[in-house]
Amino acid sequence: MWSDTRGLDPDRPRRPVSRRTLLLAATAAAGVTAGVTAAVAASVVVAGGGEDNRAPEWVTPAARPAGTPTAKAAGNEVTHGPRDKPAVALTFHGDGDAAQARALLDALERGGARVTVLAVGSWLSAQPTMARRILDGGHELGNHTQNHAALADLDAAEAFAEINGCAEVLRRLTGSIGKWFRPSQTQYATDTIRAQAARVGYPTCLSYDLDSLDFTDPDPAAVVRAVTDSVSNGSIVSMHFGHAATVAAIPEVLDRLRQRGLRPVTVTELLR
Repeated sequence: MWSDTRGLDPDRPRRPVSRRTLLLAATAAAGVTAGVTAAVAASVVVAGGGEDNRAPEWVTPAARPAGTPTAKAAGNEVTHGPRDKPAVALTFHGDGDAAQARALLDALERGGARVTVLAVGSWLSAQPTMARRILDGGHELGNHTQNHAALADLDAAEAFAEINGCAEVLRRLTGSIGKWFRPSQTQYATDTIRAQAARVGYPTCLSYDLDSLDFTDPDPAAVVRAVTDSVSNGSIVSMHFGHAATVAAIPEVLDRLRQRGLRPVTVTELLR
């Protein structure tokens, strides 16, 4: 659908109307309360233009714990993909022993999985070959701050430095800052984080709806259960490099996903 942005003159420029705008207009006409419309997840096109900058926004107030920012704050945040698509995104926080990270990537590739790695910039600087290893495996590489600080506790300037520091490392090693940014030590981005991420070049922050809790170093069976007992169409799963149980659990995780008809893909593929 298209809307004339400057009156009814057909010769004047026109712009696309988002599904969210149409939905809000329809519900308002029907007399639906604002509380109901706010609970409906809708796709949006984030600022910046171009196909590479398109990302559905699946955040609703109900999806957030009390005290976290709403989807109307500066920038956007993705928590999961479409629920009618039989695919999931396994996302990994990139840090820890490099040999273990390579073993994990090997296991993922043997299982036919493509994943999204949100790397810590200082880790990539110390292990510069890991960036190319991740990309050459068909995976996608993004930003998880420079030093894995508690980002929600920082002021705007400090948050910008953390996000931009990792972006510069990514640019130096790969020629790109990557599409996705995930804040460190918080599931949801604050208004400050999202504003600073947008300044760096990430109009959409990446959250998740399923936490494997593998960073607590449980046994591999617990990691398998945490993922496969709760996963559903469109899930974005948080996992980690640097934990032996994760490496051991991945083959069974992939087998169980396959049995349920769920395809492990990158976040970008999930949201297409």
